[in-house]
Amino acid sequence: MKTRTTYIALSILLVASAVGRAWIAGLIELGNDEVYYLTYAKYPAMSHFDHPPMVGWVIQFFTLNLRFSSEFFIRLGAVVLGTFSTLLMFLIGRRIKGPATGLYAALLFTASFYGFVLSGTFILPDAPQVFFWLLTLFLAVEAFFPREEAGRSRTWLIGLAGVAAGLAFLSKYHGAFLLAGLFLYVLFHDRRWFREPSTWAGLVFFLLLCLPVYLWNRSNGFVSFTFHESRVSLTGGGIKPQYLLTELAGQFFYNNPVNVVIIFLALIAVVGGKPFMAAKPMAILLWTSLPLLLMFTSFSLFRSTLPHWTGPAYLGLILIAAAWLDHRGDEDKRVLPWPVGLSLALTVAVTVLAVGQIRSGWIPSGSYSRQDVSKDLAGWRQLGTKFAAVAARDVKEGRMQAGSPLLTFRWFPAANFDYYVARPLHRYTYALGSLERIHKFHWINKERGNIRKGSRAYYIALSDDYEDPRTLYGALFDSVSGADTLYITRGRDTIRNAYVYRLTGLKKEIRF
Repeated sequence: MKTRTTYIALSILLVASAVGRAWIAGLIELGNDEVYYLTYAKYPAMSHFDHPPMVGWVIQFFTLNLRFSSEFFIRLGAVVLGTFSTLLMFLIGRRIKGPATGLYAALLFTASFYGFVLSGTFILPDAPQVFFWLLTLFLAVEAFFPREEAGRSRTWLIGLAGVAAGLAFLSKYHGAFLLAGLFLYVLFHDRRWFREPSTWAGLVFFLLLCLPVYLWNRSNGFVSFTFHESRVSLTGGGIKPQYLLTELAGQFFYNNPVNVVIIFLALIAVVGGKPFMAAKPMAILLWTSLPLLLMFTSFSLFRSTLPHWTGPAYLGLILIAAAWLDHRGDEDKRVLPWPVGLSLALTVAVTVLAVGQIRSGWIPSGSYSRQDVSKDLAGWRQLGTKFAAVAARDVKEGRMQAGSPLLTFRWFPAANFDYYVARPLHRYTYALGSLERIHKFHWINKERGNIRKGSRAYYIALSDDYEDPRTLYGALFDSVSGADTLYITRGRDTIRNAYVYRLTGLKKEIRF
């Protein structure tokens, strides 16, 4: 493959993937997690209950501190960082083997649902995490595997790698695996780096960037660490093979089945001792991938896990797979080898079908069904519009006050209500419940202030996530009465019923 052809193909990929992700970003409503992470931008802090603060900072930056608050601008940071992540995949691949490897790595990354959607379109902590993870790998490869023609020491790059790893940690706690992987590489493959001041400078930079997260947790009883520890605790319950099967199936889908097969074949070649790339970059990629992959996969033997937790581990494995594909090619390498083309075609097809389902509901689903996960990204704006009419009627008839807040029981749908229902009406949403259920709303409630005695509030119960307000809050109010039933439709299908309740006569001030 000619170098010029490679760069033309890369340019087309970067533009096309960015346009495609931007189109999706502006076309569909925010998901449960995305509206929740929006609260990180609305109520910034040094850290948060679930994750470090980076995703909130990204939203603040790309929305100009929420001046532009549409779905497109809220997700814009993910689209931009996803584009740069694709470029970094190319740069790392080019560095470890050549331009063809770089192009194949960028293509396989784009074909990954984790790379294209979860970390490149949706505004999740994974978006900045993947960017800084890849930036760390790029800097580490440049430092540990210097070009012969560099002409001078490049040890200072490992200090920058420590900064990038710290920023990855500020995105998601997985960043600690990145630093641990680089340490293990040095320990087993290149111990002379322990004598380099830049190595220790990188460690200091990493720890300094972790300091805000530590300070916030120390002042809040280390709730974030204990929360995540409980999610992966191996105590009690015994081995549950069904959790492992679910985890493996999720990894298989999230990273694209074709990609996973290519990675598997490449790893067989590695185990078989077939050299298709230099030993040092191979070791760097394996040490920053396999520990994370094996640890969370082993956790799934005992606890229910989420497949995207292992997402960063597949970044290094995709690079290895790209080098293997490059090695297998002939002198006249194709821009798009058939396995890569098949992988991309699968991603395009599934993405188009998924967007169509989210927008139009090609496959009908009932209003009580939780099986159609596409409903989580649909109907919220419609709910806000229909609720606004109910609230205006109630104010006009004197049944409710103009600023009556919304109450709910969990961080979702609290965040959905906050963005799509309460925000347009300049109202607040409060989540009342245990810390394990309301998460960051524990602190948001405090910022919004106490609810005064005698106040009135709304409660919206969803047919696909029903909780009875009388059971939850009946003891707090004089009266809980139904106001209206809102039918949320998509195409010809009613995907959700929203039961609006009036809660009147708060018996005692609620203090936060």
